[in-house]
Amino acid sequence: MSSGTANGSSMELGECIRNTGFHEDDKTEDAVGGDEENRTSTVRMSPGGEEDTYTQIKPYAGMPKEVLLLYSGQARYRLPREILFWLTVASTLALVALTITVVVLSPRCLSWWQSSPVYQIYPRSFKDSDSDGIGDLKGIVDKLDHFQYLNIKAIWISPFYKSPMKDFGYDVEDFRDIDPLFGSMQDFDDLLAAMHDKGLKLIMDFIPNHTSDTHKWFNLSSSGHPQYKDYYIWTNCNTTHAPNNWVSVFGNSSWTYVEERQQCYYHQFLKEQPDLNFRNPHVRREMTEIVRFWLEKGVDGFRMDAVKHILEAKHLRDEPQVDPQQDPDTIDTEFELHHDYTTTQLGLHDILQDWRGEMDVYSREPGRYRFMVAESYDYEETEKTMMYYGTPYVKESDFPFNFYLMDLPTNLTGTGAQGLVNLWMANMPVGKWPNWVVGNHDKPRISSSVGQDYIKVINMLLLTLPGTPTTYYGEEIGMVNINVTIDEIQDPFGKFNPNASRDPQRSPMQWSDGPNAGFSDANHTWLPMHPHHTTVNVEAQQKDSGSVLSQYRALSLLRQAQLPLHRGWMCYVWSDADVFAFLREIDGLDKAFLVVLNFGADSVINLSAITELPEKLTLHMSTKQENYGMPVIKSSISTARGEGLLLEYSTHVRFNPGHASQCFVSEKACYLGVLDILYKC
Repeated sequence: MSSGTANGSSMELGECIRNTGFHEDDKTEDAVGGDEENRTSTVRMSPGGEEDTYTQIKPYAGMPKEVLLLYSGQARYRLPREILFWLTVASTLALVALTITVVVLSPRCLSWWQSSPVYQIYPRSFKDSDSDGIGDLKGIVDKLDHFQYLNIKAIWISPFYKSPMKDFGYDVEDFRDIDPLFGSMQDFDDLLAAMHDKGLKLIMDFIPNHTSDTHKWFNLSSSGHPQYKDYYIWTNCNTTHAPNNWVSVFGNSSWTYVEERQQCYYHQFLKEQPDLNFRNPHVRREMTEIVRFWLEKGVDGFRMDAVKHILEAKHLRDEPQVDPQQDPDTIDTEFELHHDYTTTQLGLHDILQDWRGEMDVYSREPGRYRFMVAESYDYEETEKTMMYYGTPYVKESDFPFNFYLMDLPTNLTGTGAQGLVNLWMANMPVGKWPNWVVGNHDKPRISSSVGQDYIKVINMLLLTLPGTPTTYYGEEIGMVNINVTIDEIQDPFGKFNPNASRDPQRSPMQWSDGPNAGFSDANHTWLPMHPHHTTVNVEAQQKDSGSVLSQYRALSLLRQAQLPLHRGWMCYVWSDADVFAFLREIDGLDKAFLVVLNFGADSVINLSAITELPEKLTLHMSTKQENYGMPVIKSSISTARGEGLLLEYSTHVRFNPGHASQCFVSEKACYLGVLDILYKC
């Protein structure tokens, strides 16, 4: 390239990039014929004609692309840009890695059935909305704020299916309808919607073992209809001799003769409750469709009733007697036989696992996990109860109901209470979730069985143990059994054996000191009210900070708020004739709790041997005193008869690592204070 060409290029580029509006004095310089070079940017050329060095001092608006590219190539612009780019890449990768790490290491979040107590409603006795003296579904809607006050989110409602009420709803005539006594299907839909609006979950009773003898299936089966003839358990017999010695739970033979079929049908409960034949695939399909029907409605879970009775042996042999010397003709109660052929038969768990699978399909929607609990009284056969948890490979119920604390009345000592707790914890499969029950519609109220002095300490036991507590309606205010005369008995089991009537624990809920305790405006309620409802009621106890109700609520809120109480370790540290004490702690968290429960007489215990405990603890809560915040010396912890203490302390030393045999946790987790998170450890 010639010199002229090069200079021409330089001048052309200079003219092209000149910005006459950049400096305000440009026009003045032009007017006086100022130096053109002072007002332009140039690119100096090497002798060979190539661009050498760009000499513009700083960028300016309107800079052309060619010049901008020359700027961007300079080290002082290129290096910061590259540094920022790689910092962005590194930060993004670090954030992704941290997110993955947190997800992988985070323990599973607690589900709604783990984070809240379960509250059982017996619908006949909770709240009457139509003044007929019997509770109903609309009445439950009226009282939903009670659960929010108690910080309870899981509500189990006993049966409200259409029924002739021979066993108060456990004899179902139609699994897809509501009994008019409780309302209509629209009332149910309204109840479910109202509960979900308030963040509450509804658990229904499912009764798979039997139907009512008025159910259309049984009527068709009795007549020998080809499709339904094997829907129930039928066998040849006559009017005078039963096929075998099997005995009903309610007493006497579990076989009833039907003239129309010239056969006997089997019933493990009342004769009005014939057992379904679950060896018939059509029956299994029908019952699964019923589960789907209510899941489609939106219910949040099921209590599977009397599951151990679902199957019976096909051979129908006599069951062995508990006392081989007893005259067989005198056997008329279930406790006189070993139930080798009528309970917990092979194939039972396959049925429950199929239902669990159906519920899992409906659990896929975020936040809508469907809960399943199995109900089976297995008494001392703990290993049978634990089978309802399923296996490491096959899921079954979320937990089977734990009824061992119902034996507290006959084990009312510190050692006795620990023994009942340990009966479950020591036998529960690793990683499973425990639960605790002290009362229900079939058993006497715990406050009547042990005395009202112990109701507060029992509630503290329930709400500080690991796992899910279940509260039978009225336990939160300390309701007791009523007296029912023979003429007043409603319970069909009580009519067979008045000494075993379940009516006393089913009396109407005590809401206020008004007529019928605020339960109903009727002149007469289906069961009488307890005379003490004028003082033992929800309205009065809400105003008393030291009441059973106020302390129940405080414990329920505390259980949710304190990490060690709702998912930490539980470690035994003391038990004697009077006191049962245990720790609740979580690894990595300085705060921990000592729970001291008195089930006997006034007592003082010395925990100096527990080196992991500091010398001084702080009283967080007591069931008998209100001087919260006072220091307590571990060598002299005093409790009165029936008192419960919740003591808080701070320490960096954990008890569980050195005492594995005394400690239990369902899902181990550690707390990282720096990030305020839990992680698997």
